Amino acid sequence: MTTLSPFKIVPLLLPAAFLIILLVLWLPERIEMLDNVYMDTFKTSFVGILLEALPFVLAGALLSSLLQVFVPDEVLSRWIPKKPVPAILFACLLGVIFPVCECGMIPLVRRLIHKGMPVYVAIVFILSGPIINPVVYGATFMAFRSHPDLAYARMGLAFAVAFLIGLIVYVTVKKSPVRWSMERETGGDSHLHAARGGRLASVFVHTSDEFFDMGKYLIIGCLLTSAIQTFMVRESLSAIGGHPLGSYLFMMGLAFALSLCSTSDAFVASTFLHTFPAGSLIAFMVLGPMLDFKNAMMLMALFKTKFALYLFFLIAACVFVGSVLISAWL
Repeated sequence: MTTLSPFKIVPLLLPAAFLIILLVLWLPERIEMLDNVYMDTFKTSFVGILLEALPFVLAGALLSSLLQVFVPDEVLSRWIPKKPVPAILFACLLGVIFPVCECGMIPLVRRLIHKGMPVYVAIVFILSGPIINPVVYGATFMAFRSHPDLAYARMGLAFAVAFLIGLIVYVTVKKSPVRWSMERETGGDSHLHAARGGRLASVFVHTSDEFFDMGKYLIIGCLLTSAIQTFMVRESLSAIGGHPLGSYLFMMGLAFALSLCSTSDAFVASTFLHTFPAGSLIAFMVLGPMLDFKNAMMLMALFKTKFALYLFFLIAACVFVGSVLISAWL
């Protein structure tokens, strides 16, 4: 049995602390908010967000399954350029060719690292792949049909953050930060499914597993977002949204706590469109797929603790600064 160090416990406490602070400071203590009018609003909001997001979550799960079953890991490794800058550019655009949701990204990258992918390239793929792909772009464009510039800004900031962090990791990290003592993934389950029903059966089994795994995070995220939209006093939301620093920190904390799939978070962000500045919505949609509760746990399992915390700091700092800068253009 392994023991959790204090550093490893921090990501476990952050979502709970964020939600507790939100509950204590901003949730109104008025029992009348539990009447039928508020509950009807809550249910309508929840169903609307969920139904808009589900098709894109299913599409992402299907594409991820097709990639896992039909594309060998060695193909990606052979395509990686040897020089750092072209390799980072290649990793930034890899999601366009192989769209994988962040829920399945880290197991895939772990296999690729064991097969020889450089760590800095793997980091860039982890950060950019869940955002810079056709499914996520389509979902973001649909969620912000009246503001397509937000879809462009999301793609651009994700590219810039992933590229910058890739360069920083390449320059500053010389020793391998990977926990090589981890058990290697052999893909035994996929081979077992293939042996029983062929590759097509493997695709359906993997898609259903991915869909239900991502679906629980989506439902929790939709529930919390609908509750915030319904039960929080509008003046409180407006006060947070009107404070530049508060709006960015609030949306980034919300992205970390909700742990939404990148194919559905834009629909949640769109519900804050008229309350929060556009830059904070971009921060929400870029930080979430790069660093949320579930990803933090998987990253700390894949990398050594010091490097994982270093990576968390880089992601949060780059997203915050980049979203503030890009807000001047929006």
